[in-house]
Amino acid sequence: MNVLVSGASVGGTVLAYWLRERGVRVTLVERAPAPRGGGQAIDVRGAALTVAERMGLLEAARSLRTEMLGMSVMDGDGNEVMRSEESTFSGGRLDSPDIEIMREDLMGLLLGAVEGVEILWGDSIVSLDDDGSAVQVRFERSAPRTFDAVVGADGLHSNTRALVFGEEGRHVEHLGTYVGLFRTENFLGLDRWQVWHREGAAGFGLYPARDGGELVVNLGFEAGPIAYDHRDIGQQKRLLAEACGELRWIAPKLLEAMWAAGDFYFDVMAQVHLPQWHRGRVALVGDAAYCASPKSGQGTSLAMVGAYVLAEEMAAGGGFGRYQERMSEFVALNQALAKENPTGPAPEESVRRAADAITL
Repeated sequence: MNVLVSGASVGGTVLAYWLRERGVRVTLVERAPAPRGGGQAIDVRGAALTVAERMGLLEAARSLRTEMLGMSVMDGDGNEVMRSEESTFSGGRLDSPDIEIMREDLMGLLLGAVEGVEILWGDSIVSLDDDGSAVQVRFERSAPRTFDAVVGADGLHSNTRALVFGEEGRHVEHLGTYVGLFRTENFLGLDRWQVWHREGAAGFGLYPARDGGELVVNLGFEAGPIAYDHRDIGQQKRLLAEACGELRWIAPKLLEAMWAAGDFYFDVMAQVHLPQWHRGRVALVGDAAYCASPKSGQGTSLAMVGAYVLAEEMAAGGGFGRYQERMSEFVALNQALAKENPTGPAPEESVRRAADAITL
C-alpha cells in the first residue's frame, strides 16, 4: 500500500509512524517549508499516553513536560484575585498522569520518530482524482503521483477536506472566540507559573516557555463570525489589537510585542462536524475530521489516538468505516468538553471520562 498524508503536524506524523510500522509506504506533504517552531503548551492525556508509550516516546515526553507549579488570576490593575497550586487553565490538575508539553518539543519527538519517511516540505495538494482503484494527486510544486489512499491531517482549515467534502462553512461550528498566540521576552520573570486575566469580552494568558526565557502569550476575545484572510497576518493583528485595546495593566505592552512577533498565529475557536470522515479512498484525521477546539484541551490527544486507530484499521483491512465506528464515541465526548463550561476548563471528572473513552 502507498499512502499520501497531507499535514506533518501531530496527527500526520503519528499516522505516518504507525503506517510505516505496519509495512505501508508513506509520503507526507506539508505546506510549511520546514518544521514550525514555537507554539503553545499542549496536553497528552488518557489513551494518547498509551499511543506515546507504544511509540517509545513516553519517557522522553515526560522529561520535556512544562512542570508548571500553578497559576494566578489577576484583575485589570494587576492585582491577584485568585491563585491555585493544584491546577492550571492550560493543563488541568498538576498531580495527574497527563503530560503538558510545548508543541515544538512534542513535534521534535514525532518528527524524529518518522525520520526516513518522505516529506514534501513547502508543497500542497491541488487536486484529487479518485477513480475507485487509486487516487491521482496533483501538487502545487511536485510532479503528479498516484496513491492507493490519501489522508487529510491538515487541520481545522483542511485543504483535503475542502477538495473532497466541499467548502469549510458546511462543516465548521463557530464557538464565539478568537485567539492570537505569539512569544515575547519573559519580562515578568515567570518561573513555571501562569498568569490569566479577563475583562469583558477580552483577556489574555501568559506562561513561560520551557526554558523560561520567553513568555507564551495568548490574547483572545469573544465575537461572532468575522470574515478575515487566514493568511493575512497583518489583518489578524489589527483585529486582535482592536478587540483587546481596552485591556489595562500589561496589555499595552503585550500588544506592542505582538506587532513585532514573527511567530504570530491567530484563529477562531471552532469545531468540525462531519457525518462521515471518509469518501472513497480519501479519509480525514485529527482536526480536519473532528476538531474539538483548544477549549476542549483534547485536540492533540484526539489526533494521536485517531491516527493510531486509523493506521491499525487500514493495515488490518477494516478500512475507514471501522475507524469511524471505533472513534465516534471518543470524539463526541471530547468535543463536548469544549461546551460544558463556556467560561473555563471542563470539570476534571468530565476530562478523565472523555480522555479514557476508548480501548486501544
